[in-house]
Amino acid sequence: MKSPKETHLEHQLLSLLKEGSDSFRLATMLVSDPEIEALQEYANSVSIKRLNYNDHGPVHMRQVAINAVKMLSLLKHAGMKTSLEVEEAGSHEDSLCAILLASFVHDLGMSVGRSDHELTGLIIARPIIDRLLKTLLSDQLSRRVAIASVATEGVLGHMANRKVHSLEAGLLLVADGCDMEKGRARIPMSLGTAPKTGDIHKYSANSIEKVTITQGDELPIRIDVQMSSDVGFFQIEEVLLPKLSMSPAKAYVQVVAGVIGQEKKRYL
Repeated sequence: MKSPKETHLEHQLLSLLKEGSDSFRLATMLVSDPEIEALQEYANSVSIKRLNYNDHGPVHMRQVAINAVKMLSLLKHAGMKTSLEVEEAGSHEDSLCAILLASFVHDLGMSVGRSDHELTGLIIARPIIDRLLKTLLSDQLSRRVAIASVATEGVLGHMANRKVHSLEAGLLLVADGCDMEKGRARIPMSLGTAPKTGDIHKYSANSIEKVTITQGDELPIRIDVQMSSDVGFFQIEEVLLPKLSMSPAKAYVQVVAGVIGQEKKRYL
């Protein structure tokens, strides 16, 4: 059974996409695929119960997809083209499909463990990507190759320890780093286990009250982070900013963060 949060995020994601489009059809397939759901659930179990990290399951991956789609829409509104468009290898719709795929499978490697989970995850995810694209674009091999390749780059690069070059993969980096609201640490915090490696992730995430992604006044994308305690700056400076610094999208993103009631820091 899906949680109410998961179902809510699915509705929110689909509302951001044009009904009947390839990206809408793909998103519908992603949220209803039993293999993806099972892998996401088990990845979350390993992350929280075995490794004491925060959420890396279906809720997280849906939130990342929403973040990425929002940012891609803001860049389109600002007149920016994706890498597939610039290279004349695909359309904006193809870039959306690549981002959706990468968002939904990027943490499947957590079902094995934390170390190199982007690599183990890709071993698990690539057959799923190919299966879904063959269903979606059965007679369009060139599109399938381009979309799958960009999605693969996103999965490989999402930990910011490998350089990515496409705008699409870069947006996944930032979208992943933006999922840090306190709900992501709700389950590991409620378990009340003895101190372990990874605690800083759940405690810092638990201090993040709200993250909003909107059109910026200086740059196309503004990420606004509100926190209840300055421990939340760990999430900004050790998780989000390293991902942003490795992202080809960094020139288009402004980050504003601070403790509620105090002066905010601005990161460009």
